[in-house]
Amino acid sequence: MAAYNKITKIVIPILIALLLAVAFLFWPINTNENLILADKKLAEGKTAFLSQKDTSSSEKKPNIIILLADDLGKYDISLYGGKTTPTPQIDSLAASGVTFTEGYVSAPICSPSRAGLLTGRYQERFGHEFQPGDRYPKNNLEYYAFKYLINTDNWRLNPKIEYPSDASIATQGLPQSEITFADLAKRKGYSTGIIGKWHLGHNKGFFPLDRGFDYHYGFYQAFSLFAPEDDNQDIINHHHKDFTDKVIWGQGRVGIGKIRRNNTIIDEKEYLTEKFADEAEAFIDKNKNKPFLLYVPFNAPHTPFQVRKKYYDRFPNVKDENKRVYFAMISALDDAIGRIREKVKKEGLEENTLIFFASDNGGADYTFATTNAPLKGGKFSHFEGGINVPFALSWKGKIKPHTVYKTPVISLDIFSTIASAIHSDLPKDRVYDGVDLVDFVNNNKEAHKNLYWRSGDAKAIRSGNWKLLISGKTHETWLYDLSKDKFEKTDLAAQNPEKVKELQSALQTWEKGLIKPLWPNLMHYEFDFGTQKYFVDL
Repeated sequence: MAAYNKITKIVIPILIALLLAVAFLFWPINTNENLILADKKLAEGKTAFLSQKDTSSSEKKPNIIILLADDLGKYDISLYGGKTTPTPQIDSLAASGVTFTEGYVSAPICSPSRAGLLTGRYQERFGHEFQPGDRYPKNNLEYYAFKYLINTDNWRLNPKIEYPSDASIATQGLPQSEITFADLAKRKGYSTGIIGKWHLGHNKGFFPLDRGFDYHYGFYQAFSLFAPEDDNQDIINHHHKDFTDKVIWGQGRVGIGKIRRNNTIIDEKEYLTEKFADEAEAFIDKNKNKPFLLYVPFNAPHTPFQVRKKYYDRFPNVKDENKRVYFAMISALDDAIGRIREKVKKEGLEENTLIFFASDNGGADYTFATTNAPLKGGKFSHFEGGINVPFALSWKGKIKPHTVYKTPVISLDIFSTIASAIHSDLPKDRVYDGVDLVDFVNNNKEAHKNLYWRSGDAKAIRSGNWKLLISGKTHETWLYDLSKDKFEKTDLAAQNPEKVKELQSALQTWEKGLIKPLWPNLMHYEFDFGTQKYFVDL
């Protein structure tokens, strides 16, 4: 009996401790049930503006085409002297108009960058500061397993908070109070289409067809498989070791990664980069006798790395399989862009069609297929490798061929240029941050005195040739003179404390016009530059 009591005294506390541990691990994490609601005043202003009758002149309306690459670095293409991948079609597009040497995006990551592009407003003005979340940890087991047991490389989990509930997640996306360039064009009588990646919300009210587009072919997610992963001998599939790649291959054609035509799921077998070109040609053919706006956000060369063998075979001398597939994906993208331009020419629409080309952010150097060199950093960062991107504009008869514009422009300018080209007014109830690039290029005027970036605590400003960066987490600052140090090698902050204060003050003034992020960020990314560490919220 004494032995039994002794065992009981040992076992029962252990069992209680185990039960408590299990209860702790499976205890639901507190969730925030608040739904994200559109700004009421701006929503009312949007409704009033879009319902107004168009009273502009009856001038001939130009067609608009926006071609957007996904994670394409500036020096991944031959336009800027890159040696790895010849891109004759992109180079030709730029040569027919203007090449921007200092073209920027408003965010170094997909969804926020696209939110700014479509609205012409710094996305922080309306809370679209971070990537929308598809899923958050449900309990402590998921949280701590993700934090301590899974190798997440340079992605780091943020401290635990109240995470949005499923109902709250469903309200994440480009705020419904915002006006897109498709809304503008549709109000002016344009046919509007989007062919490609959306990534601005995947529930009712946030679909492309709810945001000014008449037609959509593509997917809602941040990624999708370029082709079904099967035994197709024509497709080269290359897997990466990082944890995000495993997620992408597993979920590429699942749920919001499925291919859709106007909200209807279709079983697509074709290679997406080529299929997007097919769809673009068909859209142009259908709408060639009336004004149209066509937005083609390609998913190339974003992961997963998949490419048709005919493009892969163009790079027989590249021994690194990872880089060979990446270069081939860019080559396929270049061909697709050439096909779309050729369709415009074939239909006799070249002089009446304004074409933009850009990338949504810098190259994803975590794939090790690109480094963005000689630029510093890459996707996610506010260093030049993350935000200084390929950027060109072509409009025969309006922009002189072989023009090079050397002062900073930003993707927000695309909206404002479209508004000017289609003779659209803009509502007075919100701030717009872009300029008409056609006017500024033709008159060789400086488009922007200052450009700004914010991703949580990580911030940056470019003012003239000076650029200040502030790291998230540590709030460490770096100052560069880009006229002498485009590759951000020499930090001048210690030698120029007054300039640091000046730029910090300008950033603070800009931030007064912003709002808090509408949803939290789950992770941050850590860049290790040897003597420097830089953190940015995603």
